[in-house]
Amino acid sequence: MDIKQFNDEGRELWNRKAQFWDELHGERGNFFHRRLIEPTVLQLLELRPDETVLDIGCGNGALARRLAEQGARVVAFDFSAELIRLAKARTDADSLKVEYHVIDATDEVAMLGLGSGCFDAITCTMTLMDIPTIDPLFRTAARLLRAGGRFVFSTQHPAFNSNNPIFVQEKEDRAGVVHDHYGVKIRAYLDLPPVKGAGAPGEPSPHYYYHRSLSELLGAAFAAGFGLDGLLEPAFTENDADESESLSWVKLTQIPPVLSGRLRLV
Repeated sequence: MDIKQFNDEGRELWNRKAQFWDELHGERGNFFHRRLIEPTVLQLLELRPDETVLDIGCGNGALARRLAEQGARVVAFDFSAELIRLAKARTDADSLKVEYHVIDATDEVAMLGLGSGCFDAITCTMTLMDIPTIDPLFRTAARLLRAGGRFVFSTQHPAFNSNNPIFVQEKEDRAGVVHDHYGVKIRAYLDLPPVKGAGAPGEPSPHYYYHRSLSELLGAAFAAGFGLDGLLEPAFTENDADESESLSWVKLTQIPPVLSGRLRLV
């Protein structure tokens, strides 16, 4: 895999559809973000007043703004200059302490320019599966954190929400009553190549997804000196499912589409 070629094409794709994703997420993130990602990240982060947090792959800044509202000093970056422009436009600089940068999460030198040992915590939400290589990110994160610092991430659940899962719906007549059952079919797990997929209905163009097994994903963090001390697997609720008419993750109340974890330097 030509990492630079994949990364450069990914940047171009995200710049091209930044406006779509900014409108999709708005100020506080889309339904997926608000329901599954933000709550688990905040739970694992255990943010304390006046901490300095680095938000990697910040997109339009939805999480960065939330952290700033809770009293954190936030530094946030994304490799898409267009997403950063839109994040700045949505952030009130007079009331929120958020500092934005255009930085590539595969560029160790650029990330280290933010300051070794300057951060109490790092967040990285729904970004790891968009990056062709994650080893540089974890290596650099270990140097950016202060002693005892933590790294909180959310990503597609590798065991269930792999590259292009297939949703299934079945109907069962049980004693004269028809029941609907929903599930997801996975054909491979250990070795999947990068694929282009749609992140949301109606988006202008698909982007690359990089599947990693749990051992590969966490192995990169362990190799950089991190240990795992928190793990959450959020799924949608029965109420969410009842209100949804589409065959999507919202219907799969027993299968988590997201994996959220907390890593600490050891």
